[in-house]
Amino acid sequence: MLTVHHLNQSRSQRILWALEELGVPYQIVRYQREKTMLAPESLKKIHPLGKSPVVEDNGLIIAESGAILEYLQETYDPEHRFAPQAGKSKQDYRFWLHYAEGSLMPLLLMKLIMTRLSKPPVPFGVRSVGKLLASGVEKAFLNRQLETHARFIEAELAQHSWFTGNQLSMADIQMSFPVFALLARGGVDDLPNLRAWKKRVERRPAWQRAIVQGGPFDFPGG
Repeated sequence: MLTVHHLNQSRSQRILWALEELGVPYQIVRYQREKTMLAPESLKKIHPLGKSPVVEDNGLIIAESGAILEYLQETYDPEHRFAPQAGKSKQDYRFWLHYAEGSLMPLLLMKLIMTRLSKPPVPFGVRSVGKLLASGVEKAFLNRQLETHARFIEAELAQHSWFTGNQLSMADIQMSFPVFALLARGGVDDLPNLRAWKKRVERRPAWQRAIVQGGPFDFPGG
């Protein structure tokens, strides 16, 4: 049986969602974040990077969300229900699969780091400097970049219900983690299309089953 190495409150939640949508049986090996919010060292026994998600299937060990989702679609979706096969939808599909981690998530990770520069485990004596540094970076660069990306995604979702058209695809599953983070922590207002997309995701029975399997999934502060 396919095994998912699942870290709580992480990108591996979207792998559980994909498997529930596909109806593929799986088992979960669970890991809890350390106090530092990093993954435990035990994950390195599965993959040298020690990151989640990682899946094991048919003798393969596969890391990276996009690679896992492509593998699952190619292996368990012979009717291509979750991957457009032609035209603009196919190109959109490829774009969003790469955009999620290549362009959007680095900005959101930077935002998260900025919020922590004035908090433990940063030494008390330098937290005030960290706060000033974070404020400067956010005002000069980060907030404007997040605004640009949020408006771009908002405009795309004004055209159709899902990222590649009117049918859910693996692109939506890949985009779920950064979109949820963007809405919670991005600091951008007036995004009705993004919020409507999030509600459509949360209404899906497969998403709800994945939450039961994987545990609570939210971003504090949003």
